[in-house]
Amino acid sequence: MLTVSNVSKSYGGRKLFIEVTTSFAPGYKYGLTGPNGAGKSTFMKILEGQLEPDTGTVSRPRKTAFLKQDHSAFNDFSVMDTVMMGNAPLWEALEERNRIFESGDESDDAGMRLAELEGVIAEENGYMAEAEAEELLTGLGIPAEQHTEPMASLSGGSKLRVLLAQALFGTPDCLLLDEPTNHLDLETIEWLEEFLLNYAGVLVVISHDRRFLNDICTHIADIDYETIITYPGNYDDMVRTKAAVRDRQLQQNSQREKKISDLKDFIAKFSAGTRATQVQSRKKMVEKLAPADVKRSNIARPFIRFDVGKESGRHVVELRDIAKTFEGVGSLYGPHFNAHVNRGDRIGVIGRDGVGKTTLLRILLGEIQPDSGKIEWGHETRPGYMPQEHEGTVEPGKTIDRWLHDFKPGADLEEIRGLLGRMLFRGEEGEKATATLSGGERVRMLFCKLMLIKPNVLVLDEPTNHLDLESCSALAEGLAEYKGTLFLATHDRNVLSEACTRIWRIQDGEILDFQGTYDEFAERYGH
Repeated sequence: MLTVSNVSKSYGGRKLFIEVTTSFAPGYKYGLTGPNGAGKSTFMKILEGQLEPDTGTVSRPRKTAFLKQDHSAFNDFSVMDTVMMGNAPLWEALEERNRIFESGDESDDAGMRLAELEGVIAEENGYMAEAEAEELLTGLGIPAEQHTEPMASLSGGSKLRVLLAQALFGTPDCLLLDEPTNHLDLETIEWLEEFLLNYAGVLVVISHDRRFLNDICTHIADIDYETIITYPGNYDDMVRTKAAVRDRQLQQNSQREKKISDLKDFIAKFSAGTRATQVQSRKKMVEKLAPADVKRSNIARPFIRFDVGKESGRHVVELRDIAKTFEGVGSLYGPHFNAHVNRGDRIGVIGRDGVGKTTLLRILLGEIQPDSGKIEWGHETRPGYMPQEHEGTVEPGKTIDRWLHDFKPGADLEEIRGLLGRMLFRGEEGEKATATLSGGERVRMLFCKLMLIKPNVLVLDEPTNHLDLESCSALAEGLAEYKGTLFLATHDRNVLSEACTRIWRIQDGEILDFQGTYDEFAERYGH
C-alpha cells in the first residue's frame, strides 16, 4: 500500500494541494491527472521521495521503483547494468560479490559473506536477472546489439526506454511512472500496456495519452480543487462522473435558490404582520438552505479550430519514386514510393522511432532532398508546418502577441487576443516573453500561429508533445473538423483515430499507403 497523509505543497505562494490524504492499493492501476501546472509531476516526485512536502508524510512499499528523468546519470554504465540497477538489493549484492571475488579474499568471513550474498541474489531472482532485463529491453525496442553498449552511446529517446526498463525490472511492489509513453512508438506503447495490465503491484502513472489511460487504468486520481479526488474507472469514466457530480450540485443549488427566493418573498410580505412565528421559522430555513459552494475547476480545454484561408486545388501533392537513405542507417524507404494526395486527405504517418517519419515530412516541405524522385505540389497549396523540435522556431526577445503579429501584420490586436484566449492565454498572459514559455505554452502559441495564418495544408510532427489530456482531446477534435489537407506524425492513437482518414506506415524500408482510418488499419494489421 502506498499511503499519503495530510500532504500539502505550495510554489511561489500558490497552493497546489492542501492536506491531501489518500492511498493507492496493490492490484489497482491509478492514472494521476490534471491540467498543465496542476502539480502532477510535483506530486509524483513527493510519492517517489525526490521532493519533500511542506507538511505531511508518505509511506511507500519496500520496493518502490520510479521512472528517472536524468538521461545522463548512467552514461558511465552499460545498458544492461543500468537496467539491473532498478533492483537495488540485487545490484548491491552482485557488486559486493564481484568485489570479494576480485580481492582474492579466501577467509572464513569472506566465505560466510559470499553465502549471505548468494541468498540475497537467489531471493531477488538474480540468476534470471539478465534474461529478464533482455526481455524488457527488447520489448521496449532496444536491439540486442545495444544491450552491452555504454549508455552514453544512445540517443535521448533510447536512454528513456532503458530507464523505463530499469523501473520495470525486478518486480517492484510499487511503480511510479511519469509520462512513460513519451518517445515510444505505437508498437512499444502496446507492449507496455500489456506489461502493465499484468503487473500485480501498485501502479501510479501520468500520461497525456488518453487511450493509454483508458486501456490500463482501474482508477483516476485527479488533481483539482487543491486536492486529489480518486474516481473508479478509466479517464473517460472520470470525466463523465466529474461532470455529472458538478451538474448535480449546480442543479441542487438552483433548486435551493428558488426555494430561498420564495421564502424571502413570504418574509417580506408578512414580516410586519401577525405571522411573526412563521416568518422566524422561514428565516431559519433560509439560513439552512444556503447553496453549496461550487468551486471552479482548474480543468480548462482550449478551443482549437484550424480554418482554411484560401482553398487549394483538388490535386494537393504528388510523390513520384521517392527514396531516401541515411549513412549508418541504410534505406529509410524506397527504392520507389509513389502517392497522390487530394484536397481533404488527412494522412497519419506512423512507424517506430528512427524509421524516417520526420524526414518524410521534411522531404514533402522541400527541407530535405530525397535521393531520388520528385515532389510536385498542386495549385494554390499553402502548407503550415509545426516541427517536432520547435524550441528554435520561436524568436526570443518578443512578447507572444507581437511574435504572432509578425506573421499577419494586418491582424488587429482584438483578433490576436481572441486567438490567445481560445488557447488559454488569459488577459495579460498575451504579453508574456517568448523566452519564458514552458513547453506546453510554446505548443499552444504555435497552434495560435497556424490558426492565424490559415494554411490549406497542415504538416504536424508530434504536436501532442508537452500537451495535457484536455489539450490533446481538443487537438483531435480540431483536426477532425479541418477542411484542408493534413499530414500528421504522432504516436497518440486517440488523435490518429479521430483525425486521420489515411495511414502511411513506415516499416522495414517501405511505406505502406493504407486507404482508411487508423482504427481500420489497426484492425487489419494488429496495432
